[in-house]
Amino acid sequence: MDWYEYLAVFVMLYPGIMAVYWTVSGIFYFLFLERRAGEPEFMYQGYAPMVSVLIPCYNEADNLDTSIPHLLNLTYPNYELIFINDGSTDNTLEIIERWAEKAEKIVVVDQPNGGKASAMNNGARHALGKYIVGIDGDAILDYSAIEYMIQNMENNPDLGAVTGNPRVRNRSTVLGKLQVAEFSSIIGLIKRSQSVVGTLFTVSGVIMCIRKDVLLKIGGWSDNMITDDIDVSWKTQIAGYNIAYEPRALCWVLMPETIRGLYRQRLRWAQGGAEVILKYFKDIWRLHHIRLWPLYAEYFITLIWAYSLLGVTIAGLAELALGHPHDFTLFKVASLITFMMFILQFSVSMFIDSRYESNLFRYFISCIWYPYAFWLLNSITLIHGFPKALLRDKRRKATWVSPDRGVQ
Repeated sequence: MDWYEYLAVFVMLYPGIMAVYWTVSGIFYFLFLERRAGEPEFMYQGYAPMVSVLIPCYNEADNLDTSIPHLLNLTYPNYELIFINDGSTDNTLEIIERWAEKAEKIVVVDQPNGGKASAMNNGARHALGKYIVGIDGDAILDYSAIEYMIQNMENNPDLGAVTGNPRVRNRSTVLGKLQVAEFSSIIGLIKRSQSVVGTLFTVSGVIMCIRKDVLLKIGGWSDNMITDDIDVSWKTQIAGYNIAYEPRALCWVLMPETIRGLYRQRLRWAQGGAEVILKYFKDIWRLHHIRLWPLYAEYFITLIWAYSLLGVTIAGLAELALGHPHDFTLFKVASLITFMMFILQFSVSMFIDSRYESNLFRYFISCIWYPYAFWLLNSITLIHGFPKALLRDKRRKATWVSPDRGVQ
């Protein structure tokens, strides 16, 4: 084989190898951690530490009347809801104030538009809780989500933060249904896999919990990063704390329903990940950060894979144009192996996640090809996002973004 064939086999097999790795480590997490997790007993012993739920809002008028009633019915007995209006141009502030008149749990914070990180930091300054929970204005928390996250934090002093299990609310379109499968079979499995060693590439901005003392120690959210949730995850881990994934803490979120919206969202994620990788490059190689090395290694191997895919595609098209196409037999074998690994990944992850959402397997047949689209989108956004991260001026504050619906 020449270099082209070797590279083509790497391009096709790498996603399959990662699918096997995520599946095996995800099964380990499920059998030895997730399945054995008990109910939060401290809830029934009369002790529940104060929790401050931060909800940054920018033009959320269309969603608040749906999300707020659910937030007022959470089963956790000791929490406050801090809504931060970040200079909205619609009637978001009026809606929050109307609900605040009805419910003592609601605290209203109003500020000029400064971005999500600024809003979160401002909300944290008003927080009375031992723990800070962050969600989006359009998010609907499962009623027992908070106690599951606090159970993790109370039982594990080394944990700095916990992230929950986002579930897709809007499923009326094909793209929405595909993302249901993605969050169940890919993203959820990746977080389980990473959690085996107590590290995560990111806590989800739509549902996360962090110790307030840890948040103060790391200086809060960075307002000059394109993805503040990825940055706060790495700041927490660089400070020496672990991060956990709590799949029982469900949060129902809105996701993009157009190809353009999905691409913009994933490009932002890719650029934000690259910014964080570059920001902490000098710090990460210290020996006491060794537990974070696998995350770094996986990122750079995936980046190499993305550019390899681009190179193989360009070379293949050039050879076809010149009338000298390669024999793709080995490539086809590698493709078949990867496809079988995707089926294994889908089967295992949907079986695990069916504990939290019934009838997931109805998405199996229609979405079995989706991992190819996931990896293709991943490669395109990495190729686009990494240079953007290199060139972006970090002195500027990041634009307000919603993790669910892209730049606003």
